[in-house]
Amino acid sequence: MHRPLLPPQILRLVLLTLAIVGSYLVARAFLTPPTFYQYGWFRGAALEEIAARTPVFAGKQACDECHSDILQKLAKDAHKTLSCEACHGVSREHADNPDILPVKATGNYCLRCHEANPSRPAWFKQIVVKDHYSGKCTECHLPHQPNQTP
Repeated sequence: MHRPLLPPQILRLVLLTLAIVGSYLVARAFLTPPTFYQYGWFRGAALEEIAARTPVFAGKQACDECHSDILQKLAKDAHKTLSCEACHGVSREHADNPDILPVKATGNYCLRCHEANPSRPAWFKQIVVKDHYSGKCTECHLPHQPNQTP
């Protein structure tokens, strides 16, 4: 019996496919970190790397030490779930040394959440900036109690 020969272009495609798959498997073996599958689809060593970083956020507890009156006002209002650092910026240095002042919150931070965006739920208070007052939000709204006017 005579065996049918494969056309040369088919043989080349099969060899090229085997070369690509083989080079992928070799590269994967060399480039995948050893702890990659330790916790599923993640690198196990990443947890230690992240935990070793110096924290930059102080957290609400640090603010509560000196600014408990403001946090009590905030707890009764719509912004009760926000961290102070959402508007005032990273405050670890201020918490460690009160002489270093945090970023003063301006009306620009309000727009990060309250500028009209169709992806936000309808119940969330939003404004169209060009139709709304173009000055600072804090001229008409108290930042710690935005539903009240100054």
